[in-house]
Amino acid sequence: MTNRGRMFSSLVFLLVAAIMVPSITGRFAADETTVTELAPGVFFRKTQTEPEFIGCNQGWVEFKDFVLVIDSNFPNQAEVVIDLIRQQTDKPIKYVFDTHHHGDHADGNAIFKKIGATPIASQRSRAMFETLGLEGFETSKKEKPDEYGPLKYEYPTIYFPERMIFDDGEMRVELIWSGHAHTIGDAVAWLPRHGILFTGDSIVNGAFNFTGHSNTASWINVIDKLSELPIKTIAPGHGEPSNKGLLKTQKRYFVEMRKIIGKAIKDGKSLDEIKESIELPFYEKWTGVNVKERTENIEHIYGELTGK
Repeated sequence: MTNRGRMFSSLVFLLVAAIMVPSITGRFAADETTVTELAPGVFFRKTQTEPEFIGCNQGWVEFKDFVLVIDSNFPNQAEVVIDLIRQQTDKPIKYVFDTHHHGDHADGNAIFKKIGATPIASQRSRAMFETLGLEGFETSKKEKPDEYGPLKYEYPTIYFPERMIFDDGEMRVELIWSGHAHTIGDAVAWLPRHGILFTGDSIVNGAFNFTGHSNTASWINVIDKLSELPIKTIAPGHGEPSNKGLLKTQKRYFVEMRKIIGKAIKDGKSLDEIKESIELPFYEKWTGVNVKERTENIEHIYGELTGK
């Protein structure tokens, strides 16, 4: 029924009783996809991002009678994860939780619904699925016909307001919406008995922040709320797993960016001048990327602070 010691040829499969999380230094195995058992029955799949970005990180939790998947990913990655789970257990994959509407987290719903799984997301994400989510899916169908083919876009079937709980007496997963962060509908999966938090893109480990649908002031508040949880392990939406310290690192990025750009605006600098002069050494140490390279984030925060 369960074969947790097996090495899969398609990826490195690491099984550990207690995860030794890497330090937050920016030294990531970007070209590797690994699966780690964070706790008995709780799995984290870190996907590669180089040389090809293949999707988001995912997780799955094995309950007594079913499996809950965290983020459906792109369709082809959904198929890979289903195969991995099937090699571990024959329990039905009953639910897939989309942390938000972006295609690399939710386009795989079509694959999971084929096997009878029910997609779930926060109520605040519903409008995003019905607009940007659908638009992105249709664009991907044109750009990646071999992968998307005749697939139909599948919206979440269940939307929860602020919290939804799965608890069978042994395993407990709380799906929580805490506010507008990476998107207005961001939600996380919290395992209080294990101290494990699957964050989606509310928290990432590396140069993966996309601010295009965000509110960075609110995002900081969301991180503060998440910091109140007794977290031991963070399973981020992209990048390596880490510990609770990753929350401080992620928050620092937004706090310092808003402070630096805000001061530059008061000093009369233009957006182009800010792009040219901005420095944030800790960000490069963390991510391996110079902050100047993330121009879309500079532009977004500038727009937030100026109303433009």
